[in-house]
Amino acid sequence: MEEGSVRHILKTSIQTIIGFNAIIAQVDSSRSIDFLEINTAKALESFQETAYKKDFSFLITTSIMDSATLTIDKSTHYMRSETVWLDAEFYFYGKITNAGGKDKANIHVLTDEYGTIRIDIPQRVLQSLEDNILYKPFGVRAMGRQQAETGELDKSSLHFVELVDYHPKYDESYLKGLRNKAAWLNEIEPESWLREVRYHLYQLKLW
Repeated sequence: MEEGSVRHILKTSIQTIIGFNAIIAQVDSSRSIDFLEINTAKALESFQETAYKKDFSFLITTSIMDSATLTIDKSTHYMRSETVWLDAEFYFYGKITNAGGKDKANIHVLTDEYGTIRIDIPQRVLQSLEDNILYKPFGVRAMGRQQAETGELDKSSLHFVELVDYHPKYDESYLKGLRNKAAWLNEIEPESWLREVRYHLYQLKLW
């Protein structure tokens, strides 16, 4: 500690500390934050930007014995590599657990795949709904950004397009019939194929 330094101690569960220790160890050894989830990468980028602008030095560590340490200062470069983010359309299916907002409205949708996601929605749409949508299953069509190579979803970019009536029903015989009619589709991994198409479309726009 030097004169003028500030020490922040954050208390949380030991499980969180162990996970965070692994993260900073990997960041320090790889000298990269490209592998991190969006919010974690943005947090470290904010430290790096402050280090550049104010000539600060940050030392990040944990209370674990022989903890990993991560130093961020003006000599480091913990910024994500330039990646291609594409506008994409999504359908989320789940239960709406919250809706509204004082100034900027949004809805919270509890999904099996992504957990709870927040989608910006115009207040006029909520005002126009005649029935209560809380705790009922719905499909929500939304627009947002998706990483072209990994398919990672930028959850902070989602905005509402429309609600879709959703009545989940699993019909094994119906699905089996569809698979038999399109056996060649078994050779295709849908998400990878879709990401590849989107990436090539983006490249065509650049040309």
